[in-house]
Amino acid sequence: MGFLASSVLAQHTLMPGTVASNVAPDTEDSSSSVSPSAYSSSDEYRSITAKERIQWVLKGTFGPASLAAQTIGAGFGTLENNPKVYGTHWQGFGDRYGIGLSGLAVQNTLEAGIGAAWGEDPRYRRDAGASFGHRVGHVVRMTFMAQDRNGGEMLAYARFIAIPGGNFISNAWRGPGDDNVNRAMVRTGLGFLGKMGNNTWDEFSPDIRRKLFHHGS
Repeated sequence: MGFLASSVLAQHTLMPGTVASNVAPDTEDSSSSVSPSAYSSSDEYRSITAKERIQWVLKGTFGPASLAAQTIGAGFGTLENNPKVYGTHWQGFGDRYGIGLSGLAVQNTLEAGIGAAWGEDPRYRRDAGASFGHRVGHVVRMTFMAQDRNGGEMLAYARFIAIPGGNFISNAWRGPGDDNVNRAMVRTGLGFLGKMGNNTWDEFSPDIRRKLFHHGS
């Protein structure tokens, strides 16, 4: 977190007078809480602040969706005994869970911190007003793209550094057989697939919640 703090302070030096973004996803309920990880294309773009970068890291690492995904991943890994070095017992589950969560924390911190140097926004911006097909395409495209400090699209350079970087760094505390280049490359590919899954959730979950909880209202 020290690296992230230093990077976001640099962002303030590069971007004086940054306005805090307080926009929420499209919803008819004005009382909805603001999400630090996603917002809607119908909202006016505002550059991400240092505080929001830290919130994005914390929610992306310790938020309910992230913790649930880590639990499921560790559970399947334990059930299938993959990687075998950790075993099929509760300790193996705990090892997989802890290693996965710590690796994700490194990735998120790198992406938010490095991206602050050139104003890359790690948050996902929903395309709520478009057709279903266009929204699916948007989900895929924004897996590899991000927004710059002016709201335009750019290649997600920080993400291209952070996902492989975090996976290779985590080799330092992984067990034998799980700490090699091939495993890190596989995890890198899965990391981009996971990012696409997160985008899908951020894009469509507000619509699902609205239909479930506002049906007939």
